[in-house]
Amino acid sequence: MTKFLRILLTLCIASPFGGRGAAQSFVHETSPTYVPPTDPKVVENLSNWRDLKFGILLHWGLYSVMGRCESWELTCEDWITPDSTRTYDEFKRWYWGHIDQFNPTDFYPEQWAQAAKDAGMKYMVCTSKHHDGFCIYDSKYTDFTIMHSPFATNPRADALKYIFQAFRNEGMKIGCYFSKPDWHSQDYWWSSRATPNRLHNYNITKFPERWQRYQKYVYNQIEELTTGYGPLDILWLDGGWCTPPQEDIRLDDIVDMARTHQPGLIVVDRACPGKHENYQTPEQQIPANQVLNPWETCMTLAYDWGWTPGIEQKAKSPAKVIATLSEVVAKGGSLLLGVGPTPQGRIEDFSVNILREIGKWTKANGEAIYSTVPTPIYTNTDRTIWFTASKDGRYIYGVVPADTNTPSTISWQGNLPKKGSKIINLASKKSIPYSIKGEETTLTLPKNCGNGLAFKLRIK
Repeated sequence: MTKFLRILLTLCIASPFGGRGAAQSFVHETSPTYVPPTDPKVVENLSNWRDLKFGILLHWGLYSVMGRCESWELTCEDWITPDSTRTYDEFKRWYWGHIDQFNPTDFYPEQWAQAAKDAGMKYMVCTSKHHDGFCIYDSKYTDFTIMHSPFATNPRADALKYIFQAFRNEGMKIGCYFSKPDWHSQDYWWSSRATPNRLHNYNITKFPERWQRYQKYVYNQIEELTTGYGPLDILWLDGGWCTPPQEDIRLDDIVDMARTHQPGLIVVDRACPGKHENYQTPEQQIPANQVLNPWETCMTLAYDWGWTPGIEQKAKSPAKVIATLSEVVAKGGSLLLGVGPTPQGRIEDFSVNILREIGKWTKANGEAIYSTVPTPIYTNTDRTIWFTASKDGRYIYGVVPADTNTPSTISWQGNLPKKGSKIINLASKKSIPYSIKGEETTLTLPKNCGNGLAFKLRIK
């Protein structure tokens, strides 16, 4: 082990993600502890995943047809603004009734995969089923699936199969999003009871047979996904409230089964600390400081996870996404960027164009991002630069995010260049002037840094 890696492994932060509060109630809090996996195949797969750094998260379902926030309007929680034009029961029937309008006649997952590849993304996660219970795959355990929509007559009706294959064809790791709670299931939200919140709506101890049916239902659906949809790398489980003691779905049995079919499968039991949360998932936020556990920030390109009308007006710029990616990677994580395909089955042009611009940057500067490791000195005092390192510790990479107020020079303490060495602009391959005074390096920035300057230097 190199001295650099020994120093890296000694870094440990007791509460790595800082405060756990969230501005929006549908944003998952981050689990406070991390339990590393012990299965050698999982460890290897997780190590390979950590090299990828950048992925796409695809939300697509009934909510796309309506152009509304995914699933959450079905709850009666206080933070939800109700639809005043309908009673609550009418709203649920109206929402779920959109299965009769789900007909993505322009379904083209190859376009999704190409857009992600063009951005420099290396893995994907796609919703097989969100909390509303609608499956975009052919589940035999419910009628609430794409196979009972008007799209059922399409040769590619079993949409998830073709989505996964399109991304596999581009060489990406495949992640399957699955909601542990299912609000459409009578064994989770029993229609003879009110549904006041996101939890099951009956007393499990009084109706144990109903909950046992639900446990079997979740087991069966995950077995369908892990046996009928090709090689999977990640099982991304959402619905962090569905966990013991309040909701025990027997996840141990499910994970054992899933890994029998998919050896080395990374399981992400979001916001549920323990052996089945193989990496942590801060949502719509970045940790305040560097974190050495495996983790991934999931963040929307615009505001909503799924498609909504006018979403392009809220989209992040390529420079903003690149700045976020650079900060996340410098702090030890990966970025999973949320993009919502349209009801017709395409990714809109504005998203494609943003992803393409990001890709121009990652193609030229990806050496500072992919297959890097955190470095103990990962930023400067005013956090205007983000550092990563090569695995052998020989090179330090720096990224200066684009900003209208970027100064002509930028300085940092530590990470001193080796005497007589050059600092190389990764995009232009040209050297960048710099000076050293004591422990401080000052870099003279090029006049045009585009969507962000990335460089590398040899350290002492």
